[in-house]
Amino acid sequence: MSDEHDPVPALHNIATKLRIDSIRATSEAASGHPTSCCSAAEIVATLFFSEMRFDPKNPQHPRSDRFVLSKGHAAPVLYAAWAEAGAFDRNELLDLRKLSSDLEGHPTPRLRFVDVATGSLGQGLCAALGLALNARRINSAYRTYVLLGDGETAEGSVWEAAAVAVHHALDNLCAIVDVNALGQSQPTQLGHDVEAHAAKWRGFGWHGIIIDGHDIRALLDAYDEARSTKGRPTVIVARTVKGKGISFVEGKDGWHGKPLKKGGEEGRAIAELERQLVSTSYKPSIQPPAEAGESAVWPVGDPASGMPAPAYKIGDSVATREAYGAALAALGSLDPRVVALDADVKNSTFSEKFQRAHPDRFYQMFIAEQAMVGVAMGLASRGAIPFPSTFACFLARAYDFIRMAGISNLNIKLAGSHAGVSIGEDGPSQMGLEDLAMMRAVPNCAVLYPCDGVSAERLTVAAAYHDGPAYIRTSRPKTPVLYSTSDRFEIGGSKVLRQSADDIVSIVAAGITVFEALKAHDALKREGISVRVIDAYSLQPIDAATLVSGGKQTNQVIITVEDHYVAGGLGDAVSEAVAPHGIAVHRLAIREIPRSGKPDELLDRFGISARHIVDAVGQLTRGLEGRRASPVRP
Repeated sequence: MSDEHDPVPALHNIATKLRIDSIRATSEAASGHPTSCCSAAEIVATLFFSEMRFDPKNPQHPRSDRFVLSKGHAAPVLYAAWAEAGAFDRNELLDLRKLSSDLEGHPTPRLRFVDVATGSLGQGLCAALGLALNARRINSAYRTYVLLGDGETAEGSVWEAAAVAVHHALDNLCAIVDVNALGQSQPTQLGHDVEAHAAKWRGFGWHGIIIDGHDIRALLDAYDEARSTKGRPTVIVARTVKGKGISFVEGKDGWHGKPLKKGGEEGRAIAELERQLVSTSYKPSIQPPAEAGESAVWPVGDPASGMPAPAYKIGDSVATREAYGAALAALGSLDPRVVALDADVKNSTFSEKFQRAHPDRFYQMFIAEQAMVGVAMGLASRGAIPFPSTFACFLARAYDFIRMAGISNLNIKLAGSHAGVSIGEDGPSQMGLEDLAMMRAVPNCAVLYPCDGVSAERLTVAAAYHDGPAYIRTSRPKTPVLYSTSDRFEIGGSKVLRQSADDIVSIVAAGITVFEALKAHDALKREGISVRVIDAYSLQPIDAATLVSGGKQTNQVIITVEDHYVAGGLGDAVSEAVAPHGIAVHRLAIREIPRSGKPDELLDRFGISARHIVDAVGQLTRGLEGRRASPVRP
């Protein structure tokens, strides 16, 4: 092949320039991972300047191929590739890791060419799987590529995703593993045994290709083979050298996360790399996105306005988990962006209602909660509105993914059922008692806890159109319908269920404890004691105005009652809202590890039943009377 038609020398030069830019950026920042960038330089160069179809001026083009840098610490090589493509001025690379720059230490969607935040290793493949499923959802031919480090393949989430990708036959997904054999503190588990790496992937059903990751021709051939492989995803196992191209660090341990010192080491490395540039007349060109094909799926009008009224009347008995499933299915009929994901509990969360109505938008992840949330992240990044559902306690397995979804401000809508001791006999391993604290810790995450069927359906719709992540906590037991179908529920709101001018205390509850608070109200009323009852169905954001007003009108005292451990839940949310106003908050919550039993027994045994609320009001009443009886001192 003549030089003018041979892309290899030109791609070699681009890879070399990516190394140089990565070194300059990390040396200027005095931090970063230049050697990890160097091992991946040919992989990135060939992907961006020969294989992928994309528009550098419009990174979010709906038909562009997608790229996920799972080994997020190699961010400088990603930034260098986009600068080389013309997405921004190359001089900006020297702002790496500065507070004033969006070129952060690990990629985040502050940058328009980043779909999901990475850097917590083991997550990129899950997100890439979601991106690939989204192409199927919108009937698009775009392909998804994900670059993993060999060290991160020790993460179990990688293999969760590997199994699910094969189940869904995602032949539009291509993973590349950068096998440079060196981790952060020592050699990786398999070192350079690329046959062992490939055997693991092939064991999961992937089409595996082994290559020299610095051989540009081999990389191009591997991408061709991946594109022609049908019915299953492809993995390219690329043997590389960490620090490739820099003789004094190449393949040497102890250089992970260490920039080259400005001046001496940096200058020496760049001079060596510049000598590796070759003469060529070939000009690589970026392949534009396909012009034809479905680009997006949008609802007609305002989907929320078309939602049917909940099919319940006051006094009916329905579990909020079942109402969630009904709302999800109805919403899916109005908005084609809505998708549902399950971890083999669809008959308990009632997401099976969505599956029956919209089987093409229901994605089974099996018992792989990390994959489920990671896939939801990828789907959300491309415009879908994903609802992953499982037991509340099992979301703890995926919390690092939820944390990263928060960093990305992705539009995922999590639903956790079977929360609290009210689930009954299954015992503490199945009782989500930390979930509200977990979700409240995620910035901009709406945290919702409906108590009846009407509020559950309305809040499911509200969550769908919240800008950012949302969490809906649902309950296992059936509860009476309190609200009329004409009642409205908004994120950041609450409902005052009982009030009078004589109220001495405000009782704030959510979910299952709303009914205990109402029982306590009726018992106290028979004794001539009036209390206010507030349903704080939105824990984040919380309705501070209603809580402060209630506290001020009831002797500056609030009692919170929640089916959750005492730390981080409703009590803390209320306290944060009212503390500046001098309002005291007395918390009834689960204060020890619970056990199996009947739901009513457990609510009483662990201090959150109506009886305990009545006792707490009695103690506070005696305290208030004593305070009033105390002489006023000058």
